[in-house]
Amino acid sequence: MTTLVSKMETIESSPLLPGTRPITLHYRDGGAGEPLVILHGGWGYGFYPYDDAIATLGRRFVIPDRTGYGRSPHIAELPAEFHVAAAVETETLLDALGIERCALWGHSDGAIIATLLALRSPERYSGLVVEAIHLDRAKPRSRDFFLRMRDDPDSFGERVARRLAEDHGEDYWRTVLHAGGQAWLDIAKTPDDDFYEGRLQELRVPLLVVHGADDPRTEPGELDRIERDIPSARIELLAGAGHSPHSERGSAARSTALVANFLASVPVV
Repeated sequence: MTTLVSKMETIESSPLLPGTRPITLHYRDGGAGEPLVILHGGWGYGFYPYDDAIATLGRRFVIPDRTGYGRSPHIAELPAEFHVAAAVETETLLDALGIERCALWGHSDGAIIATLLALRSPERYSGLVVEAIHLDRAKPRSRDFFLRMRDDPDSFGERVARRLAEDHGEDYWRTVLHAGGQAWLDIAKTPDDDFYEGRLQELRVPLLVVHGADDPRTEPGELDRIERDIPSARIELLAGAGHSPHSERGSAARSTALVANFLASVPVV
């Protein structure tokens, strides 16, 4: 099993934390070979860990905490267009780590960020795995969920609170949920565009979509539009899986196998 080592890297600046120079980001690093950079979702890495993938895939894993999460700098709120800001921060971190080429695996918010990265610099990425990806800015089915994140994070229960506190700290995990819920409520105020400015058809990086058939954050037609705009995409809908197939007991092994097969099929330059 690959052992991940906790590391820190200083970068000149990040649009997620404007006005602060430099900043130091936390990331996990382990294994060997072409890097697979994992971009966590809106609750952070620790709530949806990649234990099965790390135990099974023979890769180098690089797993950053974005600004606002984990052991990276804490912030009270996420800026407007925070996914774009996070993509810029990730590029800057990869530059600092000397990673010129890698594969990406993004979950939820991380899937948006990974797709933006692949649109920005397609030559840099050998393959793109997006899990629980979002296209729609407005998520009416999730509005109550985002309100709950913003206004009553303790209502998710003691188990959720404990796991989030382990990742972000007892004095900060509520801020993580509050900021994420508010950010998504703000995103819904400008619903006309998708997150990619209608550019999905320009994506040239090989794409695997891993999605739970029972994902409660998915709006009707989102996956259909990916299939329409990116005919070359491989789309895997996992029966019985929810918002995080890679970490759910019933789907983690299937998700890892799909990713392993996909990564084996894309060329390493």
